[in-house]
Amino acid sequence: MPDEPYEPERAIAGTGMGGQMDLAASEAVTLETMPRGPDGTERPAGRPRSLWSDAWHDLRRNPVFLLSGLVILFLVVISLWPSLIASGNPLHCDLAKAQEGSQAGHPFGFNGQGCDVYTRTVYGARTSVAVGVCATLGVAVLGSVLGGLAGFFGGVWDALLSRVTDVFFAIPVVLGGLVLLSVVTSNSIWPVIGFMVLLGWPQISRIARGSVITAKQNDYVQAARALGASNSRMLLRHIAPNAVAPVIVVATIALGTYIALEATLSYLGVGLKPPSVSWGIDISAASPYIRNAPHALLWPSGALALTVLAFIMLGDAVRDALDPKLR
Repeated sequence: MPDEPYEPERAIAGTGMGGQMDLAASEAVTLETMPRGPDGTERPAGRPRSLWSDAWHDLRRNPVFLLSGLVILFLVVISLWPSLIASGNPLHCDLAKAQEGSQAGHPFGFNGQGCDVYTRTVYGARTSVAVGVCATLGVAVLGSVLGGLAGFFGGVWDALLSRVTDVFFAIPVVLGGLVLLSVVTSNSIWPVIGFMVLLGWPQISRIARGSVITAKQNDYVQAARALGASNSRMLLRHIAPNAVAPVIVVATIALGTYIALEATLSYLGVGLKPPSVSWGIDISAASPYIRNAPHALLWPSGALALTVLAFIMLGDAVRDALDPKLR
């Protein structure tokens, strides 16, 4: 802005208490050019952005978020409509083509049973994404509710929840899966999802509890309490929107972990079982033939690694955007 001459009559502003104060020339020009509302009162030129709008502004300019988002979007699309890029039947196998390499129409070759590796890799994304999303939603909802209530009310319920979470933290995840899922005979994904929710909610609960304890000590919450706001209104209107950011970050990163856990349990034979199509099942079936047909192992393993990496990168980008200390 070019320098403007200092004019004393434009450099006097009311203090709001009946007096006047001297302003510098730059401040006087700023007040003079400040936009006015329909009633003639001065108003700020722009409305300050919230945490969420500011985070979205940063995420749109983060290449890590854009790259991981594109990978995840592609996975979601092929999970919903795998026939868009794979026209074959993942359960159709031809033993005459067992362990054969890449050929026309079958770019990934065949596994030890003569099944098309490309088709099974594409259809395996549906199972992995479904297990990861459902398990994450269940863990986030259950852990947030229990941890949020314990952090808000405190007292005996908080102490009881802390001791219960300590018990669950002491259970090894893989060992617990071997014990609990070994007695399940169902081929559906729901027993695996239920197991992940059962052992996964304590981590989210601890995060939600700490966020609620921090949020309820803020001045706006104390003001709402002084004005007679009910507990439900304070929780839903004032505390939850300001305490949910850490839960979203942890849940996003955990989603990739749950996908890897499903593959691990299926590899060990206690997760999903044939004829279900899963990357873990294909990795387990291809392990004995790694010398003769390494392609049958590398493609589902690569798809699993790429998926987990994409969700972890997405969670890191969201964490950087939602944490003001990292700005």
